[in-house]
Amino acid sequence: MTIKLPKPIGDYFSIDRARSGDITRCFAENAIVKDESLTYQGLAAIKQWKMDSSKKYNYTSEPFSFEEKAGKSIVTSKLTGNFPGSPVNLNYIFSLEDGKITTLEITI
Repeated sequence: MTIKLPKPIGDYFSIDRARSGDITRCFAENAIVKDESLTYQGLAAIKQWKMDSSKKYNYTSEPFSFEEKAGKSIVTSKLTGNFPGSPVNLNYIFSLEDGKITTLEITI
């Protein structure tokens, strides 16, 4: 199933899927990511988070649902990989501003 995503969100998933490229180009300078009960702020922290996650887990992410609600863009994606509980559907809750991701919270 192909869904239409706003450009910075589509770019985020494309870069993540390809495991190449700088994921931080999708984010605003002072963006915040919340994942696995941890918070990462700023491009350097976000880049390190993504590098660490990619080393720790081998996974694929398949977005299958998109909705906008209360000023947020919510993508639900099936994540399959070498982590406990795989596969799992995760919610990626994005805030966007000026064509960049300002916040991303990943939840079950």
